[in-house]
Amino acid sequence: MIDWTDRHCRYFHRQLSPHAVLYTEMITAPAILHGDQERLLGFSNAEHPVVLQLGGSDPAQLARAAKIGADAGYDAINLNCGCPSDRVQQGKFGACLMAEPSLVADCIKEMQNATGIPVTVKCRIGIDDAPPEIMLRKFVENLVAVGCDMFIIHARKAWLKGLSPKENREIPPLDYKLPALIKHEYGVKVILNGGIKTVQHVRDHLEIFDGVMIGREAYQNPWFIAELEHEIYQTPLPCRLKILEKMCEYMTERAAQTDTHSGTPIKSITRHMLGLFNGMAGAKTWRRILGGEAHAATNAHDFIMPLAQQILSHNREG
Repeated sequence: MIDWTDRHCRYFHRQLSPHAVLYTEMITAPAILHGDQERLLGFSNAEHPVVLQLGGSDPAQLARAAKIGADAGYDAINLNCGCPSDRVQQGKFGACLMAEPSLVADCIKEMQNATGIPVTVKCRIGIDDAPPEIMLRKFVENLVAVGCDMFIIHARKAWLKGLSPKENREIPPLDYKLPALIKHEYGVKVILNGGIKTVQHVRDHLEIFDGVMIGREAYQNPWFIAELEHEIYQTPLPCRLKILEKMCEYMTERAAQTDTHSGTPIKSITRHMLGLFNGMAGAKTWRRILGGEAHAATNAHDFIMPLAQQILSHNREG
């Protein structure tokens, strides 16, 4: 979810679900070590629990980056071994690391030694022509040996050549049985990822797995998170207007922040909110106005609330 689940997205999603565990976009260890740490790692206390997802393959670099993340207040660290993009492969991290389980084990061990918070791994069931039932077991065995006990498994192979990242999310067939076998055989916690798009899917998977991770469906249809919160935790569905009031307050606060040269533009936050009214009359207008006019807006409340009230009134929802 590079460039998607930044701090503003996570703050918005937290308004929709008090219980969800939020993950950062994947941030490379070198970027943290040599870049603007406040810009990369800054977050609101409202985001907790929040996990820092790292990319990298150098144990020493990852250990230093993990320590910085732990000191910044993140609740856990996650090493991404599942992203198949060309850019990630060129950096020798992401899904290609599944072919080097001993190196990943070294990375995890160093990260554990450097922090006092949980260190987990996100992976695929395999890559390229390697049989998943062999590759995934070998991968998990190496990590269990150094004390890793939680795996987020995207239940598809990743083809490192020939498929785009988008195709790698859709074309390789899903195999939910193998992650379930891994959970049973190794006694580890498994969070299932991939192809989960309905509340019933979530309910079904929670009977087997320790949790589910939802990425693009949650981003593109954020109300889905609120529906999940309501169904799983029996909390009342939130009021969209109250969520937007909170977001307007947040935008005003961020516009005044001094950690950027001129504060955070409204458009940097509203871009994550385009799907809030998906499936409702007026959703297209909402997306068009927020996507096309936010760059010129100077007052978040005056820009957002009248339009939202109009849409909700038309749909008879408050």
